[in-house]
Amino acid sequence: MARGILLIEDEEVLAKNIKRYLERHGYDTIVAGTAAEGIRLFDQSDLDLVLLDLNLPDLHGLKVLEEIRRRNPRVAVVCVTGHGSVQTAVDAMKGGAYDYVTKPVALSELKILIDKALGQERLESALSYYNSRTSAGDGLNTLLGDSPPLVRLRESIRAIVEAERNLIEGVPPAVLIRGETGTGKELVARALHFEGPRHAAPFIELNCAVLPMQLLEAELFGYERGAFTDAKERKIGLVEAAHGGTLFLDEIGDMELPVQLKLLKLLEDRIVRRVGGVRDRTVDVRFISATNRPLEELVRAGKFRSDLYYRLRVVTIDVPPLRTRDGDVEMLAEHFLALHARRYGRAGMRFSERAINRIRKHSWPGNVRELRNAVEQAVLSSRGDIIEEENLGISPAAEMFADLGAPAPVLSERTGVALGSESLGPVAGTLQDAERALIGRALAQSHGNVTRAAKLLGISRDTLRYRIEKHKIG
Repeated sequence: MARGILLIEDEEVLAKNIKRYLERHGYDTIVAGTAAEGIRLFDQSDLDLVLLDLNLPDLHGLKVLEEIRRRNPRVAVVCVTGHGSVQTAVDAMKGGAYDYVTKPVALSELKILIDKALGQERLESALSYYNSRTSAGDGLNTLLGDSPPLVRLRESIRAIVEAERNLIEGVPPAVLIRGETGTGKELVARALHFEGPRHAAPFIELNCAVLPMQLLEAELFGYERGAFTDAKERKIGLVEAAHGGTLFLDEIGDMELPVQLKLLKLLEDRIVRRVGGVRDRTVDVRFISATNRPLEELVRAGKFRSDLYYRLRVVTIDVPPLRTRDGDVEMLAEHFLALHARRYGRAGMRFSERAINRIRKHSWPGNVRELRNAVEQAVLSSRGDIIEEENLGISPAAEMFADLGAPAPVLSERTGVALGSESLGPVAGTLQDAERALIGRALAQSHGNVTRAAKLLGISRDTLRYRIEKHKIG
C-alpha cells in the first residue's frame, strides 16, 4: 500500500535525491523547502510520515515538529540533523519525533528507518480497532461437534485454507458465510483467517447492521481531518487497518445500497480513498462476509446489488443449524456449563437427567447462541451444584410449540386475553397458518416491537426473528 511522505528540506540537491529514491521504492513523496510551505502542504495532503530537517531558514525544526504534533499526533516524524546538533535531535524525540538521522544521509538506512516507523504506525492503528488474539483460541478447535454436518464444515474450511496456502499470486477469493442467527458464522470466519497463511496479520470485523450508512462508510474507509463536522483528526478505516489480513463484514445483507457500490469498487480495484481524502491507497485485504438473510431474494427485490453479490460469493460456506447436528447439543451444553461455571466460580456443577432430556428435546431455534445463553442463565439461577430443568428457562409449552413449528399460547400483558388460537377465532389452514397468524397478532399488539412481541408469545427474541424470516412476515 503506497504511503505518503512529506520531506521538509531546504537543501535542494539532497531533497531531490531523497525524493527520487523513496519514489523508486513505492512511496508517494512531496517536498517543501521551507517550514511555512511544509506546514501548508501538511494541512493539504494525505500523509503517513514527515521527514523534517531541523535546520530550516524560516523556523526552527522543533517549532515545526510542535505544529505537526498539534495538528495530527498520529503521523510519524523522522528528523534530519547535522553532526553537530545531536542534542537537538534528542530534544526532538522528547517532543514526539519517532527517530532521527544525521547528515550525510545514507539513503538505504533512511528507508529502513521509514519502513520501521510506518510499520509501527500501522500496528498502532490496527490495535485501535481490535484486540490481538492467538490462533489457538480462534481456529478450527472452536467449532465443537462430531456430527456429520460439523465434520463436513471443518473439511470445507480445511480445503479453503489449503488452497490459500498454495496461492501463487493475488489475494484469496471472497468468502460468503450463510446461516441462521446464532449458528457461529463469526467462528467460521475466524477459523478461515487464523488457520491460514494470514494468521499473523490483522483480523478485523464489522457488523454492518449496527451503524447508520454515514458512520459505516467512515468506519470502513476512514476519513481525513475536517472531512465533516466531527472529524477532529485523521482516522484510518477498517479496510486500511486490515491491510495484509482479513476484513470480516457481518450482516452484509443490511448494508445500504450507496455503501454497497463503494464496497464493490473496492473489491474490483483493491483501492481505498478516505472520506475527504485525495489520495488512493492500494490495499491487500481478504474479504469474508456473513449473512442470515436470503441475499438472492434481496437481489430480486432490488435491495442488494447483484454484481456485489457475485463478488462476495466466490466461495460459499453454509453453517448448519443446531437442530440438524445430531449428538452435538449435549456435548455443547456440557462445554458451556464448564465454561460458565469456571467464570462464576461454581466448580463441580452438572446437569440433572431431566435437564439433559429437556436440552435434547428442545429444537433450539436460536441455535448455539440460544443454548449458550440458556446454560449461563441456568448457572446463575441454580442455588446448588445441580442444574435442574426449570433453571434452563425453557417452558414446556414453548418447547412443544417450537417442536411443532408454532409459538406457545400465552396471556397478553395488555388485555389478559390468551394470544393462542382461541383468541383468534377459527383458523383455517395448517399449523403454519396458525403460527403466522399468532405472530402477526403479537406484532400488531406490540406495535411492531419484536422484543415485546417475543415476550407476549413466551419465546426468545431470536426465536421470534427466526420465525418472522421463516414465514416472510414483514
